[in-house]
Amino acid sequence: MATISSTEEPGMQQIDLMKLNLQQLTQLKNQLDQELGVFQESLQTLKMAKSKFMGSKESLEQFKPDWKEKEQPVLVPLTGSMYVPGVIKQVDNVIIDVGTGYYAEKDVAGAKDYFKRKVDFVQEQVEKIEMLGFEKSKIRDAIMDVMEIKLAALQKPS
Repeated sequence: MATISSTEEPGMQQIDLMKLNLQQLTQLKNQLDQELGVFQESLQTLKMAKSKFMGSKESLEQFKPDWKEKEQPVLVPLTGSMYVPGVIKQVDNVIIDVGTGYYAEKDVAGAKDYFKRKVDFVQEQVEKIEMLGFEKSKIRDAIMDVMEIKLAALQKPS
């Protein structure tokens, strides 16, 4: 009747949930709850990263070709709420943070492409995690249904 996997994959087996007792079902449900929590945290982290990459790409979109003729004033963030005045002297190249304390100098077009690829990659990961989460949620719902059936059978007078 109720199995834990809707599709059989190599190296995995299907489990008939009706053969498990309430304690096993509860443990399985708790494990799935923990996994879903981890997925939610991962999604939040990925969405924040995607937002930062998109923000960086959008900032690069503000660069204008006519900035070469004169120095362009900007505000440079020192913290989330403190800025100092600065001047953009070179508009052809930017330095981007590529992670783990490393930086790379790129032309504006190359930097835009880098951030676009990063946004696309993060979006792929978000979609993969959302699919896994959806599958885990379906399994959790099936477990809850079986638990309700078993509890109702226990409460029914013989």
